[in-house]
Amino acid sequence: MKFLPARVKISPGGKMEKSQFSIVTYKKDTFITVEGRQKAECFFIIQRGTVRISKGLDVPGYKEETLGEGDFFGVVSAMSSKSYTETAVAMTDVTLIVIRPQNYEQLVQRNAKIAMKILLELSARLRSLNETLTISTIKGDGNPLSDDRFSRMFEVAEYYFRNKKYPQASYVYNKYLKYCKGGKNYADAKKRLKEIPHSDETKLEYRSGDLSRVYRKGEILFVEGEIGEELFVIQKGSVEIAKIVDNKTVLLAELKPGDIFGEMALLEDKPRNASAVVAESCSVMAVNRAGFQLLTNEQPHVVSRITTLLADRIWFNVRKLENTLIKDPLGRVYGLLLICLEKDHVKLNGSGSYLFPFTCEDLSHMLGFVEKEGFIHMGELQKRDKNIRIQNGMVFVESIRELAKVGEYYKNRI
Repeated sequence: MKFLPARVKISPGGKMEKSQFSIVTYKKDTFITVEGRQKAECFFIIQRGTVRISKGLDVPGYKEETLGEGDFFGVVSAMSSKSYTETAVAMTDVTLIVIRPQNYEQLVQRNAKIAMKILLELSARLRSLNETLTISTIKGDGNPLSDDRFSRMFEVAEYYFRNKKYPQASYVYNKYLKYCKGGKNYADAKKRLKEIPHSDETKLEYRSGDLSRVYRKGEILFVEGEIGEELFVIQKGSVEIAKIVDNKTVLLAELKPGDIFGEMALLEDKPRNASAVVAESCSVMAVNRAGFQLLTNEQPHVVSRITTLLADRIWFNVRKLENTLIKDPLGRVYGLLLICLEKDHVKLNGSGSYLFPFTCEDLSHMLGFVEKEGFIHMGELQKRDKNIRIQNGMVFVESIRELAKVGEYYKNRI
């Protein structure tokens, strides 16, 4: 394997100027990356040859694929600073362009087409993973979710109504009526709105041009199926990204200050893929489509930040999909706790304790348990394992090493 400075040509984006990028060559049948074996320090763009991408486990939604000239791999792992999630093998002699995360902004500046291709593919992949994870976590029958986004929007409204979360139900019913005039549930939505108890609490309404916004706990910023015209940057507080199916919630991500969300709808010009709900009262900056286009054209660090955030979410969802292969519900709890430790770069062989930044209810939602089911499993977990307890409302483990031992036991039974 040898590294050379390069002036390279990439078919999707034309010429790439001489820079800190390098090229590397691999012989046919050589392993380039190995799933789970090393921390990713770079990703690759194929200049010549073909590469096979595969996973060791039969993970839902994943198929072996062969990549060729102009394609890329390893982006998720490199940009999230995690271990590789896939194995890459040279199918022919290959020449690869090596991109390190610290040089990604340079890639954005030198070849915006390649950077945008990466963003679009990551966004599409995350959208697909969100659907697959929801099916695997909640439905478990392999059947796809309905393509009728309005029916799904109405289902979300009904979920909130049944659980007496009336402000949220009101928001979603009104969005349904706005987007689906004359739809099959139109009359039912109007009827439900009349049944919702009146609230004296005033909800602030923002216009598309309002840059700074403040939302209270429980408020919905957008609902799955809604048209997306803005992305948001969290300045204070936290926001949960979730999907609701069959009266269950799957918590896909909990976002903190500095995180960006809502970008997928702008990148792909498609309806919202999931709902965003305020977990802690928050202030956000809203960026409309024109502003987003300006940012991606003129500020490479914004493109780099969005790429990193998408990579983080994809990595987390891939690992959660792997965790669905564990049949024992308690095994999935242990598995998810280990994934969360890895996500936060916590060493699993450490002897220290750890306070997770989420409650048992949050953990249940990440696993797709209904309220009663989650209560039973969480209670059984604490009864059987004294290493795990609740501290200040959050999940706490006394020994990371002991948690890892139990988690690996369940993982090895897949």
